[in-house]
Amino acid sequence: MSSPKVLFGFHAVGVRLRTAPQSVLEVHVEASRRDARMRQFIERAQEAGVRLVESDGLRLSRLCGSHAHQGVAARVKEIAQVHSLDELLENLEESQAALPVGERTAPLLLVLDGVTDPHNLGACLRVADGAGAHAVIAPKDHAAGINATVAKVASGAAETVPYFMVTNLARTLGELKERNIWIVGTSDAAGKTLYQADLTGPVALVLGAEGAGMRQLTTKTCDELVKIPMRGAVESLNVSVASGICLYEALRQRA
Repeated sequence: MSSPKVLFGFHAVGVRLRTAPQSVLEVHVEASRRDARMRQFIERAQEAGVRLVESDGLRLSRLCGSHAHQGVAARVKEIAQVHSLDELLENLEESQAALPVGERTAPLLLVLDGVTDPHNLGACLRVADGAGAHAVIAPKDHAAGINATVAKVASGAAETVPYFMVTNLARTLGELKERNIWIVGTSDAAGKTLYQADLTGPVALVLGAEGAGMRQLTTKTCDELVKIPMRGAVESLNVSVASGICLYEALRQRA
C-alpha cells in the first residue's frame, strides 16, 4: 500500500474533500487563522467527517515543504487511477460507443515535451481540466512529476486529470496515430496558424517548453505543425498560456 501524500492550499484540499472525502486521513488548519474563508473551509471539512488538526504555520510549512499552504494542508491516500494511457483510451472508446453519435466526444490530449517547472505543469493541468482534456502526457525524462507544488498550482486538477509519464514520447505519439488520433504540434516555424487547423476529431496537442520548444524527434513525429499568431514584441508565450489557447480553440471548434 502506498504511503499517504500531502495536499495543501484551499483549492487542492477542497477538491479532494468534495470528490473523495473518504481518502482524506486528516486536515491540518492554521489555528491563528479564522477569517471567513477558513471558517467556510472548516465547515466543509466537518461536514465531510474528516479529522481536523490545529497546527501552527511552522508545522504546516514543514508538512508541505512550502510556505504557500494558505493555512491548510491534508494527509490523503492515493486515489486509484487508470494505470496506463492504453487503458484510458480503451475505456474512453467503450464509453463513447455506448452514446448516441451526436453526444460522443473525440479524444482530446495535451502532450508536454520538456516542461520541467512544477508551476507550469500545475497550470497546464488546471487548464486541461477546464477544457475537458482527457489526459496530459509527458516524457519520464526532462519533465516535472506530480508533487505538492504541482497539486497546489493545479487547484485540484492534479486529482482529476490523468497524467501519464511515458518512457519514449515519440513511440507513444506513434501509438496514438495507430488509434487514429491526429498529432498537432506547435512551432514558431509552422506555415499555418492554430486557427487554420481542424481540431474537431481525435487530437493530441503537443507543446514544448517555452523557448526551447519541442525536441527534433517529437517535431518529426507530428502529423501537422501550427503556430499561435504573435502580434507584439514578445516571441513566445508561457507553455500554460499556450496550452490554454490551443485547448480552448479545440473546445470552441467542437462546440
